[in-house]
Amino acid sequence: MNLILPKEIFSKVMRAVVEFDMIQDGDKILIGLSGGKDSQLLAYALATLKQRTAKKFELAAITINPNFDKDFNSNAENLKNFCADLEIPYQIHEVDIFSVIQSSNKNPCFTCAYFRRAAINRIAKEIGANKVAYAHHLDDAVETFFMSLLSSGQLTVFTPKTFLSRTNITVIRPLVYLREYQISSFVNKKIFNIVKSPCPIDGKTNRQNIKNLIIELGKSFPDLFEHLAAAMRESSIGELWSAPKTQAEMRQIYFSYVNKNYSM
Repeated sequence: MNLILPKEIFSKVMRAVVEFDMIQDGDKILIGLSGGKDSQLLAYALATLKQRTAKKFELAAITINPNFDKDFNSNAENLKNFCADLEIPYQIHEVDIFSVIQSSNKNPCFTCAYFRRAAINRIAKEIGANKVAYAHHLDDAVETFFMSLLSSGQLTVFTPKTFLSRTNITVIRPLVYLREYQISSFVNKKIFNIVKSPCPIDGKTNRQNIKNLIIELGKSFPDLFEHLAAAMRESSIGELWSAPKTQAEMRQIYFSYVNKNYSM
């Protein structure tokens, strides 16, 4: 099967892969394939890179069934054919995340993501994969960055390439330079069989609120998205306040003000 990506997509995937040195000869990469537009493009893009570049690496794909929907496996049947066409070994792995969420008072999105990642990392080790690929794109990164600032007062975002020392697995995100609308446009043209998310709160999450907020603010600040994306770089940091002093440090300085005989 001759795989073709539009130039604007292929160039941005290659930019990410080259800039962050994501793929080496001998790699075995496990793709987290949810069945949505992003993960299907990821699988297609990596299969294209395997076909068109000089790097020698293997691919495999996995879909996690979180037990949100009893018909999930039958709905995901098209993914088997999709991966077969791409010559990517594929499996569905069941993890009863639904029961865990019901019995926990923790944030359901955090719980779901945690157990999905844990299962994928475990399967990666079992099949001898040294890397796991996720389909996070530039919109995901910007939303995460902005959400972190608003929710925790921290400037942090996921990195395009992350080594997990506890598992010796490297996570790569080859789509980080792609905008979501570019992915949607390509997927619609290719007529992929998208598997609807089984998440019961899909579209009602805090992330969706952040996405909507960025769109709304963008009406008044047209360059907002680009500026947020630029701010994620270490080189963008300008003048910031110093880190907060400890109580001991504050006490020592305080006494130097109120006690004329105090010597530091």
